[in-house]
Amino acid sequence: MNNHSQADAGIARRQSLAGLDAAALRAALIESFRKLSPRQALRSPVIAIVLLGTLLSALITVVVGKQLVFGTAVTLILFATVLFANFAEAVAEARGRGQAATLRAARRDLVARRLDAQRNETRIPATQLRRGDRVIVGEGELIPADGEIIEGIASINEAAVTGESAPVLREAGTDRSGVIGGTKVLSDSIVIEISAEPGGSFLDRMIALVEGANRQKTPNEIALTMLLAAMTLTFLIVCATLPLLAGFLGIALDPLLLIALLVCLIPTTIGGLLPAIGIAGMNRALAANVLAKSGKAVEIAGDVDVLLLDKTGTITHGDRQATAFHPLAGIHRDQLRDAALLSSLADPTPEGKSIVRLARELQSVVVDPERAHYVQFTAQTRMSGVDLPGEDGPSGRVIRKGAGDAIARHVQALGGEVSAELNARVEQVARGGATPLVVSEGRHVLGVVELSDVVKHGVKERFARMREMGIRTVMITGDNPLTAAAIAAEAGVDDYIAEARPEDKLARIRTEQAGGRLVAMVGDGTNDAPALAQADVGLAMNSGTQAAKEAGNMVDLDSDPAKLLAVVEVGKQQLITRGALTTFSLANDVSKYFAILPALFAAAIPQMSALNVMQLSSPQNAVLAALIFNALIIPALIPLALKGVRFKPATAVSLLRRNMLVYGMGGVVLPFIAIKLIDMALVAAGA
Repeated sequence: MNNHSQADAGIARRQSLAGLDAAALRAALIESFRKLSPRQALRSPVIAIVLLGTLLSALITVVVGKQLVFGTAVTLILFATVLFANFAEAVAEARGRGQAATLRAARRDLVARRLDAQRNETRIPATQLRRGDRVIVGEGELIPADGEIIEGIASINEAAVTGESAPVLREAGTDRSGVIGGTKVLSDSIVIEISAEPGGSFLDRMIALVEGANRQKTPNEIALTMLLAAMTLTFLIVCATLPLLAGFLGIALDPLLLIALLVCLIPTTIGGLLPAIGIAGMNRALAANVLAKSGKAVEIAGDVDVLLLDKTGTITHGDRQATAFHPLAGIHRDQLRDAALLSSLADPTPEGKSIVRLARELQSVVVDPERAHYVQFTAQTRMSGVDLPGEDGPSGRVIRKGAGDAIARHVQALGGEVSAELNARVEQVARGGATPLVVSEGRHVLGVVELSDVVKHGVKERFARMREMGIRTVMITGDNPLTAAAIAAEAGVDDYIAEARPEDKLARIRTEQAGGRLVAMVGDGTNDAPALAQADVGLAMNSGTQAAKEAGNMVDLDSDPAKLLAVVEVGKQQLITRGALTTFSLANDVSKYFAILPALFAAAIPQMSALNVMQLSSPQNAVLAALIFNALIIPALIPLALKGVRFKPATAVSLLRRNMLVYGMGGVVLPFIAIKLIDMALVAAGA
């Protein structure tokens, strides 16, 4: 698969999520008939009752034979109601089938070059790879399976999965070492350790997700299904006892009218649309290039109270660049420059590379030292550097760079002192919103490197939207408190944690959860895995480590940390959509009562005609009009169920008021108008 075909596949996937072509609609219609099986129907108690009513109506029409035309019409309308409910779910499922085909094409016929202990190559089908196997992938080759790069760095095209044709950089030993089977290496050569067994790869999970094979009902969906089942059972009992009550009054009730009354009493609209709403929520998350491991994760995202966000890459652009060297008194600028350069020669981070670049631009002539021992940065020490052996023995230069407090402890441990000037310089840089990086050599502090970063455009407005929804944002950063406060004020977050370590994230999540709040966070490294697993919504980066992706319950295919804000909005929209359509469904039942009840009793009890407020032409037309509306409203609402109700940040009280006014009142008024118009059409047709 070449680059263009991968990009085209990604574009096609996005288009398939946006709408359905005629072939997909035909497939959905065929699937609607397949879902008529009792096993499928019983998954929705409401639709199962409608299907049972259809069979009883057909049986009564054939056996009794007195009202052949009316009975046939009722049977066909009820059958159409079941089909429309099945069609709603089938359409939602069909939106993912095109993407599943694309994903299958991405993993088909992959071949791997497996390495043995002596690094000898053996070409095998990718399906024979097992967790722990090591493979080598060169320029122009497809990655055979999920894994982590353990050697090398490469540019990779992930268009087959993400739909984005721009290449991404993946490198061993960093938090951007994860790769996906079916993506293409564009440059260099890498060694990958396989992390997934056959059938459990990232693509396999995506295919199962988009096809709905592993869709689990969310807690709210389960609760609503139980409520609908209880309402259905209640109305079934009511309709079953009506003939007994009518018998005491000497009234004989038409069984076809009783069936029609039952179907109009039970909430068929939301019963038919409920599965489609759940599937569509997953599809909307996937349309945003977020892979949710279950519908529960999407729904919980709509209920979160606290967002924990890393500063770098989420709130700021994340490409902090060295912009200035600030030596302390008595230290020459060249001495600070060269020491910072030496400590950064083996630093693979963008910050380290920018220090080397700035030092070279300022005419540093330092060359790579021999026998140097480089000290890598860790989240615990929060500093890195280099040890250079002396000319006459092992003792030599010990150069470190890192956070101010970490360097201060390091210098003091060596018997040195930290001057007040350092604190003033650190504070000066931090107050400007930049990050101060302190450099020391031995027991002496040399000065400060200024790292500048920029807050992303529009982030402050998005945090304001979160605040309107009652969601509190907390920024997590390893910066000192002054820099953290400056960035937090500029970005508009509600709180921040400065000089944070991995365990600080986990502790904050547990503290918030202990207070009864739902927490969401984003991460990409192995050290983020505990916090991602603890959070109610853990969004892992696709480019991150396998540990992070396994710990989170969502994976962002674009590896954009700011995507967490969009995920929350997707979850909110799903909750609002379900609530709005439930309100509408229950409200429009009221109008149908006014059509069916007079038709049921008006002949025997003339006083019941007062309920015929719509002045419907005849009892039979009233029943047919109500049933036709009941059937047609389901396909009419399918686009809204799939697209979702328009989301606007608001409090719970405002959302409830809006639902009651728009969907509650609309659900009462619309059926009155529609049923009357259908009745007029039936009269005009001579029914």
